[in-house]
Amino acid sequence: MKLDWIDVIIFAVYIVGIVVLGLYASKKSSSSKRDYFLAGDKLPWWMIGGSIIAANISSHHLVGAMGAAYSRGFVAITLEWGAILIGFNALLWIFLPFYIRNGFYTIPEYLEKRYGNATRVLYAILILFTYVFVEIGAVLYLGGLSLHALFGIPILYSIFGMAILTGLYTVLGGLKAVIWTEMVQLVILVLGGVVLTFATINAAGGFQSVVESSKDWKMFYPASDTDFPWTMYLGGLLCISVFYCATNQFIVQRVLAAKNEWHGRMGVIFGDYLKFLVPLIITIPALVAPKFLPHLDQPDLLFATLVETLLPKGLIGLVMAGLISAIMSHISGAINSCTTILTVDIYSQYINKNASDEQAIRFGKRAGVVIIVLGIMSAVVLISYSDKPVFLYLMNLYGLFTPGIATMFLMGVFWKRTTAHGALTAGLLTIPLSLLLEYVLPDMPFFNRTGIVFWTCMIACVLVSLCTPAVPEARLKNLILTRDSFQMPEGDRASYRGFRNPTLWWIIITVMILYFYVRYF
Repeated sequence: MKLDWIDVIIFAVYIVGIVVLGLYASKKSSSSKRDYFLAGDKLPWWMIGGSIIAANISSHHLVGAMGAAYSRGFVAITLEWGAILIGFNALLWIFLPFYIRNGFYTIPEYLEKRYGNATRVLYAILILFTYVFVEIGAVLYLGGLSLHALFGIPILYSIFGMAILTGLYTVLGGLKAVIWTEMVQLVILVLGGVVLTFATINAAGGFQSVVESSKDWKMFYPASDTDFPWTMYLGGLLCISVFYCATNQFIVQRVLAAKNEWHGRMGVIFGDYLKFLVPLIITIPALVAPKFLPHLDQPDLLFATLVETLLPKGLIGLVMAGLISAIMSHISGAINSCTTILTVDIYSQYINKNASDEQAIRFGKRAGVVIIVLGIMSAVVLISYSDKPVFLYLMNLYGLFTPGIATMFLMGVFWKRTTAHGALTAGLLTIPLSLLLEYVLPDMPFFNRTGIVFWTCMIACVLVSLCTPAVPEARLKNLILTRDSFQMPEGDRASYRGFRNPTLWWIIITVMILYFYVRYF
């Protein structure tokens, strides 16, 4: 597709602007470790919520989830809204107090305090594999696929360009540079998505096309459905959602950087509202597109096809800036999370226990470069994959890692009798058991397989814990769920009154989502 000069200018100005903003933010960072990795614990609620969604929504969604909605229907949105009802609620009401009140840098620090060093290292290894192959590699691939389809840019060039530009300001500036750029990227992402949504609805015959398509909307499919069985809520989606939203450094790092607990809670709830809105912007175009694009061979190319066929000059540059926004914000967040875990949980614990802040930051920057290279390599591997929507393939990958991780955290918080041996058993079982079930039961929906692995890990954790010595009560203070966990800090109580009460805004968004689940059961 030949771009008009105005589109090239818009696109180029945006890219240059984001890199310059990121580099400027890097200059504002101090030399302290907490400032580099947690933005100095100064984030307000609106930056927390906005950055969570900017990091979460990526080419997985603009390309992958749109392709899944085109081929499977409205049910594709359940993966996003289910995350609000399950994962973000788990973060908001269960895990958030433990993270903030203990002043953690990283999520694995909770595991070390609860169980010991071995679980901390195991989590770090599992999560780094997930970030490199899913959060970075797959996002680079999907972005490269769209840029190639639209502009004819070779996928490899796109992958290298996006990785290097994003890595530049992320490695230099740490979390502060990531957050600053993510807020701009979120605005551009939403603007570009809204433009494409209205253009698609108009091409499909106006808002009447949305009304007509809503007659076929369903949010629950049979248990035998290959991609979206209703049984996914019993285990598969449960553990993936709890992992991704509540125990995932990539998402939770923003909450760890909150000014206080009130800002952390309000940030998560603001993120709920954005996560309700943005998937609608992505899904609705895919649901009405079959009216004028009935037989698209590769669903993942729907986004690129809509941009190419519907948008006038000028708007193409804006929408593509939105795509790049999603890619860059996601990659920058993943790189920063990887460097934080490698520095805090590996380097400072086992390589240089007495490292100064300067030495820790230097190691983090070098680790960031290595992560970028590995992400590029994993994206290159994915180039050959195209037989089904990549979004569903990514969920399969999550199913390999997440059952054990979710078990370690949930059992650690809810059951004081859980021991380090039980948690380690669950963490070590997750990958081999997932691979075994995929080999033995290849036709079973992956959400169901993931659910079986999850509950097996839970049972194994219980049995092993009962056979090993209990953890002393003194070590469990502020680490397991008690009545005190639901008590708000003394200094924050004034913030919980009237319209500032997080519970009020949580009830509103929860009722809105449940309405859709009931209406389109």
